[in-house]
Amino acid sequence: MPSILDRDGRVSRSVRLRDLHVFVAAAQAGGMTRAATELGMTQPAVSQHVADLEKAVGQPLLERGQGGVAPTPFGDALLRRAAEALDALDQGLREVDFLADPGAGEVRVGASEPYIAGGFLAAAIAQVRRHHPRLAVRVADVDTGALDFGGLRDRSLDVVLGRMPAVDACEDIEAEVLFEEPILVVAGARSAWARARATALRDLAAAPWILGPPGTAVRRLVADAFRAEGLEPPAAAVSTHSMQLRMQLLSEDDYVSSLPASLLRVNGRRWDLRALPMALGRPVPVVAATLRRRGLSPAVRLFLDHLRTATAELNASGGGHRT
Repeated sequence: MPSILDRDGRVSRSVRLRDLHVFVAAAQAGGMTRAATELGMTQPAVSQHVADLEKAVGQPLLERGQGGVAPTPFGDALLRRAAEALDALDQGLREVDFLADPGAGEVRVGASEPYIAGGFLAAAIAQVRRHHPRLAVRVADVDTGALDFGGLRDRSLDVVLGRMPAVDACEDIEAEVLFEEPILVVAGARSAWARARATALRDLAAAPWILGPPGTAVRRLVADAFRAEGLEPPAAAVSTHSMQLRMQLLSEDDYVSSLPASLLRVNGRRWDLRALPMALGRPVPVVAATLRRRGLSPAVRLFLDHLRTATAELNASGGGHRT
């Protein structure tokens, strides 16, 4: 009896893996020329691979236009499954490599800048590299506050780390809460706000605040905390995603801002920063997000194990909450 995957012979004899790979690249790039550049091929070669796949499938897969290409309904249907199939094959090959050379491999991590600056990722990388020096960790900066999971969905990232208060809104994302982190109100140790011993948000209503751009999760947290006390949310004197810029400004002038507790633990002494004695709502969950129903390679599972251990050790020593 023929395999269910080969009843009409299309999978084994007509649909070639290379054609499928090029089709996915062209669809994701939105153009044959852009895909050719990414793949190191010529544009005619990309077009031929796509044409061969369309012939094998028996349906048009890409709509060609002057602005590039876009998947047809047939292309959309195949694209979803093709990306999963190619990723499953990639994960299988990564598992074979890991079995052949235990402790080796690659982990692709996406993380927000505040999480990176908070020390947990560095601790996890140090621990995993200490035990498995041949395991490579690739880190990309992503906006987890905006629930940026594009890298997980296109399989270019294995795990995304950061503060994500609304991650349960994403049905295709699996979120493991690593810990709950307080968000602190911070000023320079020599600033007017630290010297005046401000103890309530009301004392900071007129302060020059450094905030994230509008719509970011922690900026909403600051606004909600002010409203809870019957106050108007502060206007941003400076609006930025950059934690480095925040800490420079806080150390040099009379600004106030909000910072995760772990980031202050790592950088507070270096930049001479102080947490002011007031609350900014409830702690925010810090999570490790992966794509639901995606099998993780042994290297990724190994990295996550070390991440959990490093996180638990830092939190047990007060690392996630010390100010």
